[in-house]
Amino acid sequence: MAVAREELQKDLEELKELLTNATRKRVRDVLVAEKQKLELEIKNQPLPKPKDVAEEEKSSLGGYTVKINNYGWDQSDKFVKIYISLNGVQKLPAENVQVNFTERSFDLLVRNLNGKNYTMTFNNLLKPISVEGSSRKIKTDMVLVMCKKKREEKWDCLTQVEKESKEKEKAAYDTADPSEGLMNILKKMYAEGDDEMKRTINKAWVESREKQYKGDIPMDI
Repeated sequence: MAVAREELQKDLEELKELLTNATRKRVRDVLVAEKQKLELEIKNQPLPKPKDVAEEEKSSLGGYTVKINNYGWDQSDKFVKIYISLNGVQKLPAENVQVNFTERSFDLLVRNLNGKNYTMTFNNLLKPISVEGSSRKIKTDMVLVMCKKKREEKWDCLTQVEKESKEKEKAAYDTADPSEGLMNILKKMYAEGDDEMKRTINKAWVESREKQYKGDIPMDI
């Protein structure tokens, strides 16, 4: 479309030049009529989109959205830092990597990275953060989200959900009967252990039962 409009504009300029040099009325009338037709045709041509608008539309369209599940995190006295690996993210325009913060959440959106959009959302953060003091940094193949703590205290995990999950797991072993708690720990070790661990636990169990059995039987003298 832009090429056709440009060609029509060149024809019009040349026609105007011919009209300037024309002296005979009949020739001038023909040229004026043709000029009017060209001007109308140019007027009906769609205007070209500015390059930056076209590029922006292209960035936001196409591809599909991938939810980010893998990340690492650590903390300092003032910040909780979340590390997200994304190959080539440093090549994107800065505006394609956006993070929105609230006092107890943040969400990350990376647009048009190798034809895909990437998102990550953390709700119910363990403790409040400062929205104004939080930010993101783009590094080589990585986005670093920096959540500024409102209070300089240690975080045991990132979200309330993680905290509740850990507390439930701990409660399962903190029973009134110490031997029951120990049994639960052994069961967990057995279920998650390798063959060597299972053999060791089995051996200890058998030896324990044998000792109990011998202790319960009175000895004849």
